[in-house]
Amino acid sequence: MCFRILLTLLCLSLAVPCMAQRKQIGDARTILKSGKNPEQAEKLMTDLLKDSANRENTRIYQIWFQAVVKQYEAVNEKMYMKQAVDTAKFFGLARRMFAVAEQLDSLEMQPDKKGKVNLQYRNQNAQLLDIYRPNLFFGGTYHLRKGQFMPAFEFFEAYLDCARQPLFLNYNYEEADDRMGEAAYWATYCAYRMGDPVLTLRHEAEARRDPAKFEFTLQYIAESWKQLGDDSMYVAILWEGFREYPASDYFFPRLMDSYTKRGNLEQALAVVDEALEVDSLSELFLFAKSTVLLNMGRYEESLEYSLRLIALNEDAADAQYNAGTAYLNLALAMDARKNRKQVRKLYQQAMPHMEAYRRLAPADKGKWGPALYRIYFNLNMGKQFEEIDQILKK
Repeated sequence: MCFRILLTLLCLSLAVPCMAQRKQIGDARTILKSGKNPEQAEKLMTDLLKDSANRENTRIYQIWFQAVVKQYEAVNEKMYMKQAVDTAKFFGLARRMFAVAEQLDSLEMQPDKKGKVNLQYRNQNAQLLDIYRPNLFFGGTYHLRKGQFMPAFEFFEAYLDCARQPLFLNYNYEEADDRMGEAAYWATYCAYRMGDPVLTLRHEAEARRDPAKFEFTLQYIAESWKQLGDDSMYVAILWEGFREYPASDYFFPRLMDSYTKRGNLEQALAVVDEALEVDSLSELFLFAKSTVLLNMGRYEESLEYSLRLIALNEDAADAQYNAGTAYLNLALAMDARKNRKQVRKLYQQAMPHMEAYRRLAPADKGKWGPALYRIYFNLNMGKQFEEIDQILKK
């Protein structure tokens, strides 16, 4: 008798939660049919899911999904009627729809006791969400315009993530969606603006598919590898960017800087030679070659490229400095006693270039001051020498 009573009580204790669950599911369905207050229907389902015993019940997830869809469609209708709406809430509902549907689909993919998979909701949910998917992209651009980079990144990533979700297997977004590259670029951009190199590199492959922004994509990738301390990858991306965009003011200077900082002047020279093959009249490339040759001690060759640049632009201050420095170094390399006339001529040739540099960069006394001091001293130009001497003493 006692055993029967205990068994009855046990059955009743198990039945009470089931009855409560059925009631909440029934109440939610009634609410959804009425078309009013779908937020309450959503809350009923999320409350049920707080109990771990309910977390494999696909009906709960499907009703939850329908409740979010109803909220989304209600706001969408207000927008269509040009009524005031909370735009952030609208896009937030879009993301939530996808998140719930993907959770439901993952649950449906689990085989039953017989090893069978019953995808009861996939097709209808995927068909509906395919229509609304562009609003994941637009949710990203909405937050991007506000400078809200993390929410923007999450929306673009949700848009991209659809391509790998089994829920959308039949839609082949990776190949069929022309907007994938653009979404990946903006995700990459947002991550870059947040200063997160790992997130910046996450969608690199997809971002490369956007040809309109490829140059910037390579810049963000290069900066990320630099931030992560991977010098080989950093230089590899700089090379790729330089060969794709030799005229860019980003890749060439950094590639040159990378080699010159390590003292690899031969490799730096190879870079600038390749650049000059693309544009032999580029002032940047001519100046870079004159500078590398100057640092290598190849003064006559450096002078050749400095003079070539000055012929194009006599106000190129750094070219004037390089030319003056090359003449000075050639003079210093000679024996002044044996080659007095030649040395004097070299100082005379250096003088107009250093004076031009002084005129073009008057604040840079640390460079033109000592040079003109040496020139005027060796040419016995007393008045000019005394002026420079006073400037240096100050």
